Amino acid sequence: MAVVNLEATVPVELAGQRLDQVLPQLFGDYSRSRFKHWIEQGCVSIDGRVESKPRLQLLGGEALVVAGEIEEAPVHQAEAVPLDVIYEDDEILVINKPADWVVHPGAGNTSGTLLNALLHHAPQLAQVPRAGIVHRLDKDTTGLLVVAKTIPTQINLVEQLQRRSVTREYEAVVVGRMTAGGTVDEPIGRHPTNRLLQAVTPTGKEAVTHYRVMERFRQHTRLRLRLETGRTHQIRVHMAHIHHPLLGDQQYGGRLRLPKGADEQLVTALRGFRRQALHAVKLALIHPVSGELVTFDAPLPEEQLALNAALRADMQRLGDLDAS
Repeated sequence: MAVVNLEATVPVELAGQRLDQVLPQLFGDYSRSRFKHWIEQGCVSIDGRVESKPRLQLLGGEALVVAGEIEEAPVHQAEAVPLDVIYEDDEILVINKPADWVVHPGAGNTSGTLLNALLHHAPQLAQVPRAGIVHRLDKDTTGLLVVAKTIPTQINLVEQLQRRSVTREYEAVVVGRMTAGGTVDEPIGRHPTNRLLQAVTPTGKEAVTHYRVMERFRQHTRLRLRLETGRTHQIRVHMAHIHHPLLGDQQYGGRLRLPKGADEQLVTALRGFRRQALHAVKLALIHPVSGELVTFDAPLPEEQLALNAALRADMQRLGDLDAS
């Protein structure tokens, strides 16, 4: 454990605000949720008196002392793995993640992750929790991911995600021919029997996914999806829940089903696409320093473009045969 000792006097201009609102303004390296935890644990004192109520209203002029503890982050090694950088400045880094790449080290993946690559690309990220990663993509999901290069920016981006002011849009191919777009508003939590999976469950956390049809194939549909929330495996779970799992999703989609009459080109494309057909295509957020809305786009990877082309060619071929 690392010990944190902070001291400050409440400025008069912050009078009337709550204790858990004032502390992150005075000490920007720590989040509001962190301070709330410290307050409830009795780690904060006001004028020498321990205070355990985060909502206590301050008058201005009080002497605040914080004596908290935080777990020391594990030390990860920097590794020279190339990054596809879409945008970078002093505050944020936006990358286009390829498939088959784990974002954060864990059991069985202690090296070769995105985090290891980030530490090599920007060594100062060693001072930021999780190397600045504020949201993740599954190992086999491709596309846009934003990284915070400073602790205050990381706190800002996490708060934006919590306020749902970050736009995250995806493109996917799902099994089945859908007639229209819609919204899935179903809570997601740990699967009741398989601890490695997520599921729609009444005890889960709120999860909302919007989707619209971009293109219909014979037995598949190309979708554009937008997340309101960011639960683990959210799109994959929600699409499987409405009986349109992502093409290639071996965890939530079940075995591959080939369309009737599929030719060799389509069979090869479907059998060769051995991951979920999901790409984070658009990311928009409020820049933590400039306050301006910034938007980023990432084109579909070649293998997903080829998959779409094979599905499209199959539909056109069968249409031509029907007309002959």
